[in-house]
Amino acid sequence: MMKKGFLLALTFIMLLSTALVGCNSNSDSGDGDGDNKEQALVFGRGGDSVALDPAIVTDGESFKVIKNLYDTLVEYGEQDTEINPSLAEDWKVSDDGLTYTFMLREGVKFHNGEEFNAEAVVKNFERWMTSGDSGKFAYYASMFGGFKGDEGHVIKSVEAKDDMTVVFTLNRPQAPFLKNLAMTPFSIAAPGEWDKLETEPVGTGPFKFVDWKRNDRITLEKNENYWKEGLPKLDKVIFRAIPDNSNRLNALKTGEIHLMDGVNPSDVEEIKQNEDLQAFFRPSMNVGYLGFNTEMEPFNDKKVRQALNHAVDKESLIKAFYEGQAEPAKNPMPPVIAGYNEEIDAYPFDLEKAKQLLAEAGYPDGFKTELWAMPVPRPYMPDGKKAAEAIAANFEKIGVEAEIVSYEWGTYLEKAQKGEAPMFLLGWTGDNGDADNFLYTLLDKDTIGSNNYSRFSNDELHKILVEAQSTPDQDKRAELYKEAQVILHEEAPWVPLVHSEPALAGVKTIEGFKPHPTGSDKLTNVSFK
Repeated sequence: MMKKGFLLALTFIMLLSTALVGCNSNSDSGDGDGDNKEQALVFGRGGDSVALDPAIVTDGESFKVIKNLYDTLVEYGEQDTEINPSLAEDWKVSDDGLTYTFMLREGVKFHNGEEFNAEAVVKNFERWMTSGDSGKFAYYASMFGGFKGDEGHVIKSVEAKDDMTVVFTLNRPQAPFLKNLAMTPFSIAAPGEWDKLETEPVGTGPFKFVDWKRNDRITLEKNENYWKEGLPKLDKVIFRAIPDNSNRLNALKTGEIHLMDGVNPSDVEEIKQNEDLQAFFRPSMNVGYLGFNTEMEPFNDKKVRQALNHAVDKESLIKAFYEGQAEPAKNPMPPVIAGYNEEIDAYPFDLEKAKQLLAEAGYPDGFKTELWAMPVPRPYMPDGKKAAEAIAANFEKIGVEAEIVSYEWGTYLEKAQKGEAPMFLLGWTGDNGDADNFLYTLLDKDTIGSNNYSRFSNDELHKILVEAQSTPDQDKRAELYKEAQVILHEEAPWVPLVHSEPALAGVKTIEGFKPHPTGSDKLTNVSFK
């Protein structure tokens, strides 16, 4: 009898334990119908991050997480690229535009407990500008004209005037300098942690890193000592990689995730009709493009590049894959950016003209090549493989046989950056709202080996872009960028495809989420009702 009583008691304890485990599980749902529930948000996305060291990555999936772990000296507005204080409370610019003095915020600590100060800022910039490694620090080289000692390098020195004052001296004025400093790649990390940052990031941001299960999830937790009082509102954020857009939407419907990007345009109407969900739209500041490796035959001939520009039916592409939530592109930057050239006429879809140009280039019967398609949905390209198939079908009509090739996302970017892709699909969401961040960053000869995947080099273009960087007069800058777009249209290193308005979706109980045009969202003000 005693043995039977013990078993009954044990059974009761096990049932009670199971019930309690269930309660704990529910507390992670984030649906927040009680004051004591943990505010935990699961963000579903199409791919995993490449790394979490802000200085060494250029991909949006990495920036999406990094944005919530680190801060920059200055930051953008909630839904624009106007400059606001962040780790720097205030700043002064000399009349000649060569000296920037930043007064830093006191009392800020890194996640490892170290104090943030001027010396930390100096060490971060010394790390980037003295490396000389354009493969590793690609974005630094793109935005600041190379490295210390290079002819075009913008920053002469970064010095700590005292504990909370840091002075930047420039070799030449750079009009978008403050906007560049607000970019996620120039987030300030804890000195001394450089070797760990790729997988164990240490910043001052609203959330702290917890763990990373590759190709599955990255977990962050609230930084209880964040310098913005009362923020963040969430206790935990989990970034989950669910590559297929439809599977991700199903996970949203079942409550497995609470917020997602990479919504199929064809699913937007269904989301709007679902009373448990809500749709968000990111302000458009992007371009999706087909790039040519201009160092590789036959794409080193601009007539070939022009021919292929005539052979892409962009309207059909938008109709098939964007449900009207995109407009055809004719320039390498979107119309919302100052300096956009409205006067340029897009290459019309004209297969006969394409054949004529191919014949003039010495390819009357076409040629065989590879067309690389990204393996993950991007804001400017909901389905890279299907888009590549449609483009390849267009090319086949003029005798160009394009084999579609793809790799895992990190490998795809690395190989394309090294110039291994003859033709490739890619895109860009502007990181600072300036024309420089499209034209110089993506197509200047200084940025070959970093973000200039087309490896396009043109001295006349370079001269114009550097002059535009160094000119404080915004009207003159706009005129220079219009000149640059005329050259790029004629030289055709890309087929500019689309500017999209990417859709996101979330459960109805989310509030405070405002998609940022740069494509990286700080979740500081997000919570559940």
